[in-house]
Amino acid sequence: MAAFDMTDSYHVQGIRVFEYLFVVPLDYNEPKNGQIIKIFARRVVPIEEADETDPDKCKRPYIVYLQGGPGFECEAPLSKSGRTKELIDRGYQVLYLDQRGTGYSNQISFGTLQSKGTDEEKARYLSLFRADSIVHDCEEIRQALLNNATEKKWSLLGQSFGGFCAVTYLSLYPESLKDVLITGGVPPLANNPDPVYEALYKRVIRRNEAYYEKFPKDIQKVRKILSYLATHEVMLPNGGILSVERFQQLGLDFGRHQGLDSVHQLVSKASFDLDIFGEITYNTRSRIESAQGFDTNILYACIHEAIYCQGEASNWSAERLRSQHSHLFNWDVVSAQSDPNVPIFFTGEMIFKSMFDDYAELRDLKGAADILAAKTDWPKLYDIATLNKTSARVSAVSYYNDIYVDLDLSVEAASQINGCRQWVTSEFLHNGLTVNPSRVLGELFRLLENDVE
Repeated sequence: MAAFDMTDSYHVQGIRVFEYLFVVPLDYNEPKNGQIIKIFARRVVPIEEADETDPDKCKRPYIVYLQGGPGFECEAPLSKSGRTKELIDRGYQVLYLDQRGTGYSNQISFGTLQSKGTDEEKARYLSLFRADSIVHDCEEIRQALLNNATEKKWSLLGQSFGGFCAVTYLSLYPESLKDVLITGGVPPLANNPDPVYEALYKRVIRRNEAYYEKFPKDIQKVRKILSYLATHEVMLPNGGILSVERFQQLGLDFGRHQGLDSVHQLVSKASFDLDIFGEITYNTRSRIESAQGFDTNILYACIHEAIYCQGEASNWSAERLRSQHSHLFNWDVVSAQSDPNVPIFFTGEMIFKSMFDDYAELRDLKGAADILAAKTDWPKLYDIATLNKTSARVSAVSYYNDIYVDLDLSVEAASQINGCRQWVTSEFLHNGLTVNPSRVLGELFRLLENDVE
């Protein structure tokens, strides 16, 4: 059970927020070695049921929101709106958790890793920030917050990687969970990332085709930009390098609503700059840098492939499998073709070796990243036998056009979770929960609460 302190209490537009810090072991394989980490969470209750000196006055059941990632913190709730409103209106109090290594929970950054010394020490430290450790943290927090409560179970809402964590929770502590809702995040039950990226490359290719169908003039614009980047060293404001591959990584946005449009705007501006000024201006370079989160949330790059590993190495999966599609993604191959109208494709949610040269905050972690990519002794994340017999109620939404979490692999995984009711839709992309929380959560709760005939 985690020791904890309430560090602050305040109200904003219809809700009261209580902030907590929980003390938990850094390494659950060696919980008594004295190494600890602090986990931050915000507890949100309706203002009319709140007492700023006694948060336990609110007797509502808990639902824990598990953020997507890996490596991203929860946004602070600023009002009773969006998913917060939907959950409160359904009778919950909400716990927004900054997963270990993010936000206020001992955030991992270039600076905080300097004390870890060697590449091996950094790699070992980074290996402790996967879903299994996050779930152990949650269980410590559950025991602390519900120690005196009549109802000892709580519920989960997991978005994207948060859904991966939810399924790990179902595997490790099924008796602690009442209801589990998963949005865009039923995880592939794989042992390494290869089957994941084999599927996702196909989906990324289709999104590129949709992009160039919508913006056909961008074929020449992108070719012009990459031709320039291939022959010029273009520095970004924080010291990063805008290389050919880094520009292609803007395709990460293709999986979100209006993502094609946002990439088009950056392409148009960079192309305009080259036509008028002969270079990509500081303003445009700054916008490109801001569109990519690998410098500010380095955990996202460092353990992204490791989140799929169970007893096997990732071996730079996305890098290896990209070579099967060189005629689409490799600028040297595409630009060497005789047809000047062949499009060069953007990449998706994939991690490449070049990122540890191009992103300023990742450069010092190149050695650690290689060690993590070769690591084979990753612990299990999922227990199929336990998932087959879970008694928790589970509902999930998966999206036809999701380029982050493959639909077919999600459907296969959901079939292993006892009683899981899965809604498959083309109504939204990966961020449907943000775009329309009422619609998405309404359907998931309907699936939980009603018989399906």
